[in-house]
Amino acid sequence: MFTGIIEAVGEIAELKPQGGDLRVRVRSGKLDLADVQLGDSIANNGVCLTVVGLPGDGYWADVSAETLDVTSVGRWKKGDRVNLEKALTPQTRLGGHIVSGHVDGIGEVVWRKSEARAERFRLRAPDNLARYIAHKGSITVDGTSLTVNAVDGAEFELTIVPHTLQETIMQAYSAGTRVNLEVDLIARYLERLLLGEEAAQSSSQGMTLEFLAQNGFYKR
Repeated sequence: MFTGIIEAVGEIAELKPQGGDLRVRVRSGKLDLADVQLGDSIANNGVCLTVVGLPGDGYWADVSAETLDVTSVGRWKKGDRVNLEKALTPQTRLGGHIVSGHVDGIGEVVWRKSEARAERFRLRAPDNLARYIAHKGSITVDGTSLTVNAVDGAEFELTIVPHTLQETIMQAYSAGTRVNLEVDLIARYLERLLLGEEAAQSSSQGMTLEFLAQNGFYKR
């Protein structure tokens, strides 16, 4: 588990395709690896990866074919910068929100504009994630815990303060940049809980307006 508070910006040092999946070496920059051991988890642009090697200036991690399919990792190139966060401990200050490191989908930056000293971004999420994104709710973008300032269909807006721009890779975002998205964990579990017995049916399509109306949560 993570908090979505980025600890350092690292760099992709090496990529080794291995039989359909990938092994990646990350230079960890200012991230303190003194307490990191083999088998520990580190979030890389919001993707939870397991440390399989500690070469001294960073770490090696393996990336499964599933992760390559549903995240932006498959587009990484040598030299790309990535947001890094070590897994939280019982003593960690929870400054963001609860983040699992399991990416739900890939979004895209629609536009970016200055707003006083901050930067305002509009992003588009995959349609199937739109129902989990709420005004003033939390969302994780490339591993960064952020507050949603506005929602319009599958698009949402973020206001990013100078400190966040400086300490993450968001400073390099522009229209067309693709980003890893993880929606709020509680929203996902709440949807599943509201399905009740319907959740056990393999044909269930998830939460719909028809389902909500039938169960008294929505009036047509």
